[in-house]
Amino acid sequence: MRMSKLVAKTIKETPRDSELPSHKFMLRGGFMRQFAAGIYGILPLGMRCISKIEKICREEMESVEGQEVRLPCASPKDIWEETGRYQTFGKDMMKFKDRHEKQMVLNPTHEEPVVYLARTEITSYRQLPVMMYQIQTKFRDEPRPRGGLIRLREFTMKDAYSFHTNEDDLKQYYDKMYSAYNRFYKRTGCKNFVSVMSDNGLFGGKYSHEFQMLVPTGEDKLITCPKCKYAANEEISTSPYVINCNESELALNKVHTPNIKTIEMLSKHLEVSPDKTAKAVMFQTLSNVPVIAFVRGDLEVIDKKVRTLVQSEVVPASHDAIVRAGGVAGSTGPIGLNLKNCIVILDHTVVKSRNLVVGANEKDFHFVNFNADRDLLSQVSDREKIIIGDIAAAREGDPCPNCSHSLATTRGIEIGNIFHLGTKYSEGMNCTYLDQNGKKQYPIMGCYGIGITRLLPAIIEESHDERGPIFPLPVSPFEVHFCVLNKKEQNIFNTSEEIYKNLCDQKIQVLIDDRDEKPGSQFADADLIGIPFRIILSPKTFAENCVELKYRDNRAETRKVKIDDIVKVLVQEIEDEYKKYC
Repeated sequence: MRMSKLVAKTIKETPRDSELPSHKFMLRGGFMRQFAAGIYGILPLGMRCISKIEKICREEMESVEGQEVRLPCASPKDIWEETGRYQTFGKDMMKFKDRHEKQMVLNPTHEEPVVYLARTEITSYRQLPVMMYQIQTKFRDEPRPRGGLIRLREFTMKDAYSFHTNEDDLKQYYDKMYSAYNRFYKRTGCKNFVSVMSDNGLFGGKYSHEFQMLVPTGEDKLITCPKCKYAANEEISTSPYVINCNESELALNKVHTPNIKTIEMLSKHLEVSPDKTAKAVMFQTLSNVPVIAFVRGDLEVIDKKVRTLVQSEVVPASHDAIVRAGGVAGSTGPIGLNLKNCIVILDHTVVKSRNLVVGANEKDFHFVNFNADRDLLSQVSDREKIIIGDIAAAREGDPCPNCSHSLATTRGIEIGNIFHLGTKYSEGMNCTYLDQNGKKQYPIMGCYGIGITRLLPAIIEESHDERGPIFPLPVSPFEVHFCVLNKKEQNIFNTSEEIYKNLCDQKIQVLIDDRDEKPGSQFADADLIGIPFRIILSPKTFAENCVELKYRDNRAETRKVKIDDIVKVLVQEIEDEYKKYC
């Protein structure tokens, strides 16, 4: 490929609003262009990278007996109503009406469409197990698209769905897919990635893992244990248990707390530490049911843990929702709430702690010495409206839930996930098969996703310097970047064309810079495009019958190679480099 013919040019200045290095480099390098918030067009350089990622992905899916399908980007509202997710998915789901006033959905994921297909095509146990996969566009109306291709409203995913007759069969396949994912990420050049326990959320199921690229710019906070290798997304990490469980219960007492609005102010006013208080964090479901979550005052609530417990998306509560629940802004507490109108969640730290300070649901008043069993749980008859669970965030230094060693934190970009789905969708959509006895059974499902468009910027986040990306060879847009300096000299031009032809004849993917640009500009663009191998033909090297061979990752010093030898040398270098990713 000739740079003079390449669609999209490099940009010298850093575009406004480019946040992450990958965002900046992909815009400046001509890999993509923005159309709207969270919506990008992928240009030829970007497409070459993504096509290579897709090729490796297909090979790994075929290795676990996957069958490729292509499900539609849009589907009718009806199939989403069968599982209830038309209502629970929330505002992320993009909806529209066709010309016949039929309500449609731009698919944010494809569990419902694939089960719709499976219930007509899978009818017998003899067809199971089976896995279908696709590489397809998804749509989610993200409230805050960010980071270029990291968080989009329109994006490409590989999603796979397996169907099984029993749990053991699913678990075996889940483990097989887990291994395939590890191979895939290694083959695409990911170096520092891990799998962690993750939130099943609205997907349902018993267990799940997500694959995270460990980079400082990652949007996800991960909790890890250096000793026992416990690793989890903060969204499901187990928060610490309390240390003051053995205190004697003291008498409940209401105290005046004028103009106290925060835990910090409350602690100072009553001269207690934050871990001797409980705070209320207020949400509401999409059907406007108030959800009041109580957590110890020194901890933070994880919204997704709340969502999982109530099995609905939640948003911050409106003033009306707080009033309907019986709460008072700044003084909301667990005693005296209107349980007929709301759901109450008590974090396990609140239940196990003794003598906490809580709001009194009365302006400028709090209770001291609140004990959950005595003052709430034993006093109410409507216990089903009170959920006890883990909704707090684990913190660095907290004891590991497995071995009690101090936990550490790091950041990552989610690049894939695998879920146990169970029969949530097959039951919800009445997808059945006939077993050996001719009886109808619901297939047990697994779900496996890879963020195809997200993986490219994640790789750049992991591997770059101040000048641009440093691509791993398997996903680089080209294998060799050929800089020709002073090509107006006929001998240099002729030699460059001969080298270019010989490289192409050896099936080496070459990007030749045949533009009339100064050397500094050519080198800057080569750094910005990030191809692993670079050769340079200049008047100086031509006079020595050589070219310079340079490595984008600076693994070795720039060296001179005889013009007659460069093709052979590059063939061997490229072959050796690919072996590192097997």
